[in-house]
Amino acid sequence: MLLKLDFGSDRPIYMQIRDQIVLGIAQGQLAAGERLPTIRALSEECGINMMTVSKAYQLLKQEGYITADRRSGAAVAARREAAGPTKETLDGLRLRLGELRLAGMDEDEAMDLCRRLYKEGTE
Repeated sequence: MLLKLDFGSDRPIYMQIRDQIVLGIAQGQLAAGERLPTIRALSEECGINMMTVSKAYQLLKQEGYITADRRSGAAVAARREAAGPTKETLDGLRLRLGELRLAGMDEDEAMDLCRRLYKEGTE
């Protein structure tokens, strides 16, 4: 599994792993039931501590994106029923839209950008 980690970023590495796996699932690059690398294998591949990968996997499991157990390892969870976005997701979206507004985008430009990015995830 090829991840692009930015070690100079303010975003913690475990969150970068989480985000990239979520995007991989959303964009169809990771299918339901597909096995993820073991914690040890991914940590060695990325050159990071196993606890960092473990923290990312624990978060993904808690959020329902993956299943994990000691025998069969981690796998992409079956698509779940839409329960709606979490409060954290909505707060993050509000922040990003505020940043776009401060960057000079009007509502139509921001919505066009959102549509374009949303479609990228389905192509």
